[in-house]
This record gives sequence, structure tokens and C-alpha cells, in this order.
Amino acid sequence: MACQTAPMTNYGYCDTYFVEKHDDDDGIFARAAADRERARAIAKVQQRHMAQELSQLTSDEYLEDVLDHMEHMESETMPDINSIEIQSEIQWYMRPYLLDFLLEAHHAFQLLPETLFLAVNLLDRYCSKRVVYKRHYQLVGCASLLIAAKYGDRKERVPTIRELKSMCCSLYDDDMFTQMEWHVLQTLNWIVGHPTVTSFLETALSEIGYDPEVDHMAQYISEMALYHKEFISVRPSVMARSSLALARYVLGRPQLVQPEWAARYDSNVVLALSSHLSQPSQALFRKYASPSLSTVSTTVDRFMQKQAAIMAKQNAQFSAPSPAPESQAMMVDGHLEPQTPQKPGYTMAPVGVLTPPITPDKDYYGNANAAYSQGMPARIHGCVTPTPQAGLPQQYVYASYQPSQYP
Repeated sequence: MACQTAPMTNYGYCDTYFVEKHDDDDGIFARAAADRERARAIAKVQQRHMAQELSQLTSDEYLEDVLDHMEHMESETMPDINSIEIQSEIQWYMRPYLLDFLLEAHHAFQLLPETLFLAVNLLDRYCSKRVVYKRHYQLVGCASLLIAAKYGDRKERVPTIRELKSMCCSLYDDDMFTQMEWHVLQTLNWIVGHPTVTSFLETALSEIGYDPEVDHMAQYISEMALYHKEFISVRPSVMARSSLALARYVLGRPQLVQPEWAARYDSNVVLALSSHLSQPSQALFRKYASPSLSTVSTTVDRFMQKQAAIMAKQNAQFSAPSPAPESQAMMVDGHLEPQTPQKPGYTMAPVGVLTPPITPDKDYYGNANAAYSQGMPARIHGCVTPTPQAGLPQQYVYASYQPSQYP
């Protein structure tokens, strides 16, 4: 009744309180909702593009200031090669074994590339300031990797002490990892930040355009340099530009021209890096043989074989045939059978030597000469650091371990 006595409105006369629903009402509302979602998605994309443009403009404006700060920080956090040289127990032939272990641990936990470079930097800086016993060398490496992962990696990927202890075959107690971590931080005055080679590579590639194969090749060459003491004193900025130049040469890319920052490489460092391409670590070779890393290690191997063939052909044309020197034969065999580089004065480790630590057999503590006569490495219960013996090839020998106060 109320509807009948109401005045006429724009909606016309109504004789009931109920309105009949049409079949196409749902389609109208659905189309309107879809249009709103589409407009919202377009607005998000536009905002993202605007943010990227503003970020790029800001990056270009402050790039020189950022580079100046990074180069200043790298000079403040460089290790001292002379202090490492005077270590009484740590020898250079031990370094490849420890780096193989850190490389495999880094790859197993899927940590960021810069975490490995930061861990090695912390390790070398600690060895520059403290006397390190060889039984603690691996423990310092684990603590450095743990600190580097906590500093810049994802929280869910940071290794736990239990996992590191398992990788070390339970040679160290849980509290030893904690104590060594604290001791490393205290020794370095809690200065952890260090511009790594990866940071400078990202800066260089942002200038010239990103190329994944060149990036992977430069990282492979930079990680190869970690195994050699001659590159410890090379600054990460110089290493990044030099490895990038060598990577572009190996891949046949045109070299950059001055005055770009990425083009200012050190020719001496490039030459030194090229001399080590034929003998990479086996662990490093396997890592970069993965398709996800553009199989750059096999690319370098083919490149070295091609260069050796060219040199052999040139020598055959300009000189009489003569037997190859022993050093050259070792080099050819080296890049065909990648081996860990060794310190001069020590025999080369046989191909296939496992990365330390090797868990000592609890029921076998045989004599070193007996083990050697059977073709097995000698094992005496204790520390994992390999020690050369007179009259025996280089192998893992375990000295008795007793917990002591850190130096």
C-alpha cells in the first residue's frame, strides 16, 4: 500500500516492494570487477616501471660516489700477505684443500656468490692478525663462512653449527664453532663489510649491459684466483675488471674501450690469470660445468686445447720437431685432467684426492709406511690438515688434537 500512494519517481510506478532480477545482472557486475582488476594491474606495472626508471637515474647520479666508497672500503679491509707468509704452521699448499672444502660447503647450502668471497676475505684477514694452528685452520674457515652467510645471505640458507659440524666429521665440538666465530669477529674489530669481486662485477656489467655467459666466466676466473697466493693482495675492483677482460677474450667478445670504469683493467693481472686457466681445481671445474652456470669451465678447457694446438702448429712450422719439455707436457695434462694447484716445492696431489676433512677410521690407525705400501693414505687419529712427509707423496696425515686456548 505504501508503494501505491508514493509519488512518481524516475524509476516509475512500483506496486511491490520486490524487484525482479534479470539474467544479465551477474555478467554486468563480473565485467565491472574484471575491468577494475585490469586497471589495478596496469597501474601496478606503470608504477613499477616508474620506480625502476627513478632507481636507474639515482644509480647513475651516485655511481661515482658509490665506487669511491667501495674502493675506499676495500683498501681498509685487505689482508696482509706478508703476515700470512710468516705463519709457523699454515703452509700455502694447505690453502687449496681448505678452499675446496669451503667451495663445496658454499655450493651445498646454495649461498650467494659474494658470500664465498667475503668468507675467504675474513679467513685471510684473520690469518694476517693471529697465529693459526693447522688443527684450527678448517675451523677458522667454517667460522668465516658462517659469519659471511649471516652478514649478507638469506636467513633460511645460513648453515647451522650442527650442519657445519657434520661436514667436518665431528672433529670440532659445538662450542668451538661459537668461540671461533666470536674470536674472528673480535680480532677483526667487528668490521665485516668488504666490497667483494661480485659487487664490482655487478657494477661493471650494469655499465656495459648484462651478459650471463660473460658474468659466469668472470666469476669462474675470479674464484680460480682465490686458490693462488699471488692474487691475495690484488684488490677486488682490479680483480673484477681483469677477470672480466679475460672472460671477454676467452668468449670472443669485443673488449671495452676507455674511459669506462669497467675497461680499466690491469694487464699484468690478466696475464697472471691466464697462466692458471689450464690447472683449475677439480671442485671448481665441476661446479662451473653445470648448465646453470653456462658450462664455462668446459668452454675454458676447449679454449686452452685450441690454444695449445695453435702453438704446436706454429712451433712445427718455424722449428724442427723436438720432444716437448716436461713442464709443457705437465701443463697439457693439467688442463685435460684439472688438478688443484700446489705450493712450489711439494709434489702434486694425485687426481681424485677427496676434499678434507676425511673422517679417520675408528678401528684403523695403521702405520704410515704400511698404508703407503698398500696404496692408501696414512691415517692417524686427530686433525684434518694435510702434512707432507719425507719419502712419502703428499697425503692426509692426522696429528693428535688437543683442545687449547685460541692464539
